[in-house]
Amino acid sequence: MLDSDVRLEWFVSFLAVIETGSFVAAAESTRRSQPRVSQHVAALEKLIGQPLFDRKKRPVQLTDAGRALAVQARHVLRALEEAESAMAPWRGGTRGIVSLGSYPSASAAFVPGLLKGLAATDPDIKVVISEHATLELDDRLVSGGVDLYLRPMAPRPASASVASLPLWREPLVVLHAEGHPLAELPDPVPLAAVADHPVVSIGRLGEPETAEYEAHQLFQEHGLTLDPVQATNQPQTLVSLVAEDIGVGVTNGLAAWTSDTTGVRVRPLDGPHERRVAVCWDSTRPLTPAARSILRTIVESDTPAGTTRITPNGHEQPDRVLVPRIIA
Repeated sequence: MLDSDVRLEWFVSFLAVIETGSFVAAAESTRRSQPRVSQHVAALEKLIGQPLFDRKKRPVQLTDAGRALAVQARHVLRALEEAESAMAPWRGGTRGIVSLGSYPSASAAFVPGLLKGLAATDPDIKVVISEHATLELDDRLVSGGVDLYLRPMAPRPASASVASLPLWREPLVVLHAEGHPLAELPDPVPLAAVADHPVVSIGRLGEPETAEYEAHQLFQEHGLTLDPVQATNQPQTLVSLVAEDIGVGVTNGLAAWTSDTTGVRVRPLDGPHERRVAVCWDSTRPLTPAARSILRTIVESDTPAGTTRITPNGHEQPDRVLVPRIIA
C-alpha cells in the first residue's frame, strides 16, 4: 500500500508515461534517463503490489490499478501547485495581486488617488477593483472575492470576522430639484421639513437591511419615519431621480459631490448628521504582504475633499495619521 515513502518524482514520471505513451518519451519530457523513469514506476508498483501498465502493448496502456492511481496522482500534484500559488505572494517582498472592494462614491472620490499613489510607491502590486453595494461587499469578503474593502460603517457587517479601521467621516446632505418647496428654506435644512416630502434613499426597497442605513437611522433618532418612495445604491441614479422630482434625496456627501447634480441643489442638513467610512478585512485570513502594503497606504492616504479623517482611536485628526500595529 502507499505510504509516506512515496516521492513526488515517482508521480511525475508515472504521469509522464501516461501522457507520452512510452517510457522513452517520458524520459525525454521529464529530462530524466529512461532507466530512472522505469525505476520510479517500478517503485510505485512495488508499493501498490499491482502493475500500473500493460507493457506488452504499444503504446503502453494503463491497468485498472494504474487508472485509479493516475486520478489521485494528478490530485496530489495539483494540490502542490495550488500550495505553491498560495505561497507566491509572500515571496519577493510586496508583489502580487490585491482585490480591493469599494462602493460607488468611494470609488469615485478616493480610489483614483489611491491607485495613482500606489503606481509610484508599489508598482509591483496590481490592484483589482471590485465594485459592489455595501452588503454585497460583505459577502465578497466572506467568500474570498476581495482581500480588503472600503465600506460605510453602517449597517454593521453581519460577520463577526470582519475587522475594520475607520478612515473618514462625511456629512449627510439633502438634495432636491430646483423650484422644490424646500428651496424656500434657509441652510441648514431641518430634518422635519425633509420628512414632509417623499424621500429617495440609499439601499433597496423592501429589504430589511435598508433600515440600517444612515438616512433611516437619522429619521428614527429624531422620532420620524422614513418610508422611501424609491431607493438605490448608485449615487447618480439617486440624483437623477431627484432631478425628475421623484422625491427628495438624503444621502452621504461624497455621493452628491461625485455626481452630476445639474438641476439639483445639494444642501446641508440641520444637525451633526454623518456617514463614517472604514477599510475592512477578514480577521480570520492572513493578509499577504501586498495586501498589508495596500492597507497601510489606504490608512495613510489623504481623505476625500469635504471629509474629516478619523484616527484609529476614533478622534478627528486633520493631518498626520497613526498607523495601527496590525499594519506596522
